[in-house]
Amino acid sequence: MEHMNAPESINLMPRIGDTAPDFEALTTKGKIKFSEFAPDKWVVLFSHPADFTPVCTTEMSGFAQRKAEFDALNTELIGLSIDSIHAHLGWVQNVRENTGVYFDFPIIADLDMKVSKRYGMLQPNESETAAVRAVFFIDPAKKIRLIMYYPLNVGRNMDEILRALEALQVSDKHRVALPLDWKRGEKVIVPPPKTLDELNTRLADETLEKVDWYLAKKELQN
Repeated sequence: MEHMNAPESINLMPRIGDTAPDFEALTTKGKIKFSEFAPDKWVVLFSHPADFTPVCTTEMSGFAQRKAEFDALNTELIGLSIDSIHAHLGWVQNVRENTGVYFDFPIIADLDMKVSKRYGMLQPNESETAAVRAVFFIDPAKKIRLIMYYPLNVGRNMDEILRALEALQVSDKHRVALPLDWKRGEKVIVPPPKTLDELNTRLADETLEKVDWYLAKKELQN
């Protein structure tokens, strides 16, 4: 019965495969209702601990500088922190004035922590008032496909975020799996056989790179 006493934040933490929790929020691009946001697109929803902080500035700048790559992957960005809309706007302008980098995507003002709690971004043993560095990959059906969590003091890896996003899309499109360190243009893993007929077909297929009968790779055709 111990699980009945678990903290509310744990009960609310969404998991891979769940429908992304819906919410309405004020952002630097205006008010949004998430279930109606960016129809037919992927969404990368990410939180940062606070505006006007060093690591967060580098991360938000990284998302902004590589926004065209997310656009090319049919993906919208949404940032979040437990700050006011005025703090967000001031920070966006401060970074633009000092570095020329413009955060041209919505940043949620989550002062009441409603979205942070709904997405499990508050980790009490890390901080009860600042969201950890969470990243949610959400597909066009609004299903959560991948989740990353980082502590407050460690910045994320933008190459890995883009790699993981593209891997999810390639896997969906071609019904394949992706091996360790997979990058665009590299071979993918075909699903293992489920019957003897499929096994025999696999063994006879000379187009596959077969490590063994259960592990085979192939080139993707454009």
